[in-house]
Amino acid sequence: MRVRVYLAGPLFSQAEIRWGLEVKKAIQEALPGAEVVWPHETASLDRIFASNLEALQSCSLMVAILDGTQVDDGTAFEVGYHYACRGPWVVGIRTDFRKAGETEKARVNAMIEGACRGIAGSLDELKSLLKSLGESLHKSQHESRHESNHRSHHEPLSPAPGEG
Repeated sequence: MRVRVYLAGPLFSQAEIRWGLEVKKAIQEALPGAEVVWPHETASLDRIFASNLEALQSCSLMVAILDGTQVDDGTAFEVGYHYACRGPWVVGIRTDFRKAGETEKARVNAMIEGACRGIAGSLDELKSLLKSLGESLHKSQHESRHESNHRSHHEPLSPAPGEG
C-alpha cells in the first residue's frame, strides 16, 4: 500500500515555499514511493478548505512545518484535524531556535507537541524519524487490514452502545 503524506506549513512567502520544497524532497528520500500531498501544489484558492480536508482525511501520515514564533494558524488546524482523523501519525519539523512553547523544554505549543510523534530539528533528523515511522505505519496498516479481514469473515461487528 502506497503511503500518502500530507505536508502542512505556511505558504505566504517565497522563502516558505522554497523550504516546503526542501521538506517535500526529504520526505520523498525517506519514504521512497510515498505520495506527498502539499496544498501549495494541489489546492485552489476557491476550494482550499474543502480540498485540504479531503486530503487530510486520505493521508495516513502528516509532516508539519512548525517554524515561527508561533505555529501558523492553518498548520495548527491541520495538525489537530489530522490527529482527530488518523490518530498519532503527525511528525513536526522545527528549525527555528526561538522559544515557542509554554515550558522551558517545550519546542512548540503543548497541543501541537502532544499531537506529534516527534519533532525534528533538521532535515536529516526528519528523514531518520520518517524512516522509522514508515516501518511502523506499514506494520500498523497491515495489522488493521488483517484484523478487518478477520473480523468481516469470522465475527460480527459489536453493536454500538445502547443498540445491542
